[in-house]
Amino acid sequence: MLAEPRHDESADASTARPRVDYFYDEGIGNYEYGRHHPMRPHRVRMTHHLVVNYGLYKQMNIFRPKPAAYGDLTTFHSDEYINFLRTVTPENMEEPNFRSVLERFNICDDCPIFDGLYEYCQAYTGGSIGGAARINQGCSDIVINWAGGLHHAKRGEASGFCYTNDIVLAILELLKVHARVLYIDIDIHHGDGVEEAFYLTNRVLTLSFHASHDTSGTSFFPRTGHINDTGGKAGKNYSVNFPMFAGVDDVAYESIFKPVIRKIMEKFQPSVVVFCCGADSLSGDRVGCWNLSIKGHAAVLEFVKTFNLPMLVLGGGGYSIRNVARCWCYETSRLLGTPIADQLPWHEFMDYYLPDYKLHVPVSNMRNENTPEQLEARLQKVLENLSQIECAPNVQMHHAPNALDPGADSEEDEEEAINADRRRARGRRPHMAEYFDDDETVADRMISGRMGLDSEDIGEMLSCGCVDECECRPPNPFVASLRANGR
Repeated sequence: MLAEPRHDESADASTARPRVDYFYDEGIGNYEYGRHHPMRPHRVRMTHHLVVNYGLYKQMNIFRPKPAAYGDLTTFHSDEYINFLRTVTPENMEEPNFRSVLERFNICDDCPIFDGLYEYCQAYTGGSIGGAARINQGCSDIVINWAGGLHHAKRGEASGFCYTNDIVLAILELLKVHARVLYIDIDIHHGDGVEEAFYLTNRVLTLSFHASHDTSGTSFFPRTGHINDTGGKAGKNYSVNFPMFAGVDDVAYESIFKPVIRKIMEKFQPSVVVFCCGADSLSGDRVGCWNLSIKGHAAVLEFVKTFNLPMLVLGGGGYSIRNVARCWCYETSRLLGTPIADQLPWHEFMDYYLPDYKLHVPVSNMRNENTPEQLEARLQKVLENLSQIECAPNVQMHHAPNALDPGADSEEDEEEAINADRRRARGRRPHMAEYFDDDETVADRMISGRMGLDSEDIGEMLSCGCVDECECRPPNPFVASLRANGR
């Protein structure tokens, strides 16, 4: 019997001093989706300025993320889609060869083409993959990448402001070392891209708390994440969805969050957690419809921290950017166990926090549309589903072969490996911790060789334990009608 994660909820969080790494690219705030687009990477820069001016940086290892390479991105995404992202620009997107695929790749007002798009994807994704590698190397207890958490992107298309799914790629990295990964998503939108990728495996449990309707009763983007969507095949009951109506407050949220987490820790027994801290679940978000305070948002993250598992903590949504920065800075402090003052320190973006310059802001007086009876009924249904899962067995991990080893592959083999849409799944390099040091060479980094994977591929490969290298031919691609056809 595997030992359950050690839970110490009674411990004073301020006394804990975990090893915390923090990934930040100073150029991330320069990317712009469009003048009136709600997604603003500038919020990550604002968060960073608060983190620095509160002095929190002194307690963390700060890293500039290594840009995700083409081979990293095509571990999950299709070659055709990544080739499109790295070559399309606002200037050439109307050319016939690009115009013909815009709709197929879901390029639209939500997911526009903007200057530096591919570099932006490389930056936020590189931080998440690099953070997962740090955890795999045993270098860190907690890794933070506020630029990450873009959970809607699919294998071959953009979705919901997300282009590459850094979360899926980070989880695939973690699965090289960890037999079971728990993914928790508190963004107000369902984490559909991550759920879909791991829908058929029992080695990743995806848990999403999200809005099912907005204040008008209209279905909430992305219109997925029904409570009865619980996974398929080997992954049955390993996809957990807890949809809620508008107006969720701190008390209601905590009342359903903690029992679900306790049950998952008991039954699934993960060895690592990936946490998407989307801040659009905060009160007053311009896109969201919930009523969580910053302290309430952070409280559930702190609760998971008490299980003393390695954690990769990512950003996500959040569109009232001053509150996003407040929230993520405060959550950084709670992960460190360091109290910070409510009065904001002076810094470059101080005017965003007029008129009172405070860290915490009051919630609204909006009505909670979720009755206690409704929440209890949903909680019991989720707990019942979780009681049926069996802990995924430990699997043998394989070390990725060094693709730069002289004589390892012939030129013909290498040419076949380059065209990922025609080759079998192959091992990709592990990220070496040394690349975080400025004086280290990266010449020995291994090049990637795996094709872009969909959930059917991932489910098959993880079921046999072959994360890094596998003799199994990936099965047929995942089809959109999976749920409709009984999975």
